[in-house]
Amino acid sequence: MGSCLTAEQGSTAAARAATWDKGREGRREEEVTGRIAGNGVGNAACLFTRQGRKGTNQDAMVVWENFNGRPDTVFCGVFDGHGPHGHIVARRVRDTLPSKLRDLIYEDYGESPINNSDGSILEETLSPFADGEDKSPMSGHKAEYHEYFCTMKDSFRKAFRVTDKELKLHRSIDSICSGSTAVTLIKQGQDLIVGNLGDSRAVLGTKDQKGRLVAHQLTVDLKPDHPREARRIKRCNGRVFAHQDEPDVARLWLPNCNSPGLAMARAFGDFCLKDFGLICVPEVTYRQITEKDEFIVLATDGVWDVLTNQEVVDVVASCSDRSIAARSIVDLANQTWRFKYPTSKTDDCATICLFLDKDSAGGLSGPSVTSKVIGSSQRVTIRSKKPRLSSKRVIPEDADDVSDSNVSGDERSLESFTRLNTLLALPKFGDTSPTENEAH
Repeated sequence: MGSCLTAEQGSTAAARAATWDKGREGRREEEVTGRIAGNGVGNAACLFTRQGRKGTNQDAMVVWENFNGRPDTVFCGVFDGHGPHGHIVARRVRDTLPSKLRDLIYEDYGESPINNSDGSILEETLSPFADGEDKSPMSGHKAEYHEYFCTMKDSFRKAFRVTDKELKLHRSIDSICSGSTAVTLIKQGQDLIVGNLGDSRAVLGTKDQKGRLVAHQLTVDLKPDHPREARRIKRCNGRVFAHQDEPDVARLWLPNCNSPGLAMARAFGDFCLKDFGLICVPEVTYRQITEKDEFIVLATDGVWDVLTNQEVVDVVASCSDRSIAARSIVDLANQTWRFKYPTSKTDDCATICLFLDKDSAGGLSGPSVTSKVIGSSQRVTIRSKKPRLSSKRVIPEDADDVSDSNVSGDERSLESFTRLNTLLALPKFGDTSPTENEAH
């Protein structure tokens, strides 16, 4: 598809291309200080993950500020692994996808927009608007944004496809029956692009006409029983049905084998299902941020399975110290898990809170400059004019945060059956034993 802009509108797209061109040189000298891959706080975002009680934490997350060397650009992503080696897949995607996307965005500027040459013929477009008020990702936006959206959409699809292909070819990662979701975003100035794969979710906190802070879901949960997803799966001879012990959870199954029972219709990895309707094509949507939009929450289903969108937005709004917003969401989710499912094992939870207003430009907490250790070696500088109301330590992502979390991944009660993204009766595809490189 060729350019759909007038000469005047094309100048806007050219200006955006120039900004990415300037960022190319910045990338060469870019340091890891803008990248947070564990619990921590950045200039505009805070992150927190906590291991559930099912075994290894399979959730991963990353915030990359100054993305592409641009101070007004940030990448955020949360990834929910599943299957025997889901934690390895999720962390691999976290570590490789952002760089691929960054390089493709620069590389693709000026080229023709999307032409579906990435094998995405299996994809059927879903409405990116949860309330159904709009039917097109470009509805209500000026035509000058169309080429920008098309280019970004193409870059997201290519980056996801290449990442998935590398997983398949990686000799040290067994992703035949293991995989990961991904909900990612790039915020560049007032432009917001969201790429979603699976059932993790992005929710916007925005003000309505009466000035009340309300939740607006930015992504669609891509479950196997979604009508369009189910049609694609059935065309590919995959099967969609719920197990008798969990009638409310639709799963994706092989044609002639009651496995692996995947609870999502799109994912990285899970190559045993890629010929039967599972795809790695992300649903990509665009939004222009307005002054009414205050923050975005990205989280894995460990949060959304027990908290509503509005409850999560209310938690963030109630935090007088923004730096603890992500942790506050995870804390409430954990408490709600124990209340709603007292006999079940709490799911892993990972949350990112990205603040959109100008007040976040100077940092989220602390009147003075602070440096916080992220993981083992990364540091993030925090500056803020907002008062700091609490003191919090930064915990490595893989830290054991619950007293009885050292439970084998196979020791999962039937009462927590609905919390599994895949069932454990896996088909045999040859030797799938973990290698030494998979030790964690």
